Amino acid sequence: MYKDYLRYILIFILLLLIQLLVLNNINLGGYINPYVYLLFILLLPYGTPRWVLLLVGFFTGLVVDYFSNTLGLHASATLILAFVRPSIMSGLRFSNNINERSMLNISLTGTEWFIRYAALGIVIHHSTLFMLETFSFRFFHLTLLRILLSSLVSFVFIFFLEVLLTRKK
Repeated sequence: MYKDYLRYILIFILLLLIQLLVLNNINLGGYINPYVYLLFILLLPYGTPRWVLLLVGFFTGLVVDYFSNTLGLHASATLILAFVRPSIMSGLRFSNNINERSMLNISLTGTEWFIRYAALGIVIHHSTLFMLETFSFRFFHLTLLRILLSSLVSFVFIFFLEVLLTRKK
């Protein structure tokens, strides 16, 4: 049990370091901002209580906000992701009998399910984040383009990291 907690803490620190030291400095034309720290929330066990999800989501976003000077935008977006995560998981049923304490990784859920799950979570997070950031429908087409491009690039990074994390087992 303590081994699982240690693994989650290491993944949390690794993802935040990648996000804060590398990816926060990538901004391609103002339209592509990859966010990999979401993988931590996506990987939390199936049976994680909602209050824990909300607390972890808020804290994760708050850490990113603190180091990015974004005044609660990431905390809000990750809180929304943590809130809708159980609904996403129930909507995307998978056939495996899983342990409620198991990490939701590709080897457990299957590639197809994980792709749908991660893509939906990423789009929800990015939609919340960028709509709160612009807080206007005036340039909605540009915000939508930013959501789509950033979601795509974030998904590629997250999928790559998930494959690497799963391989290391």
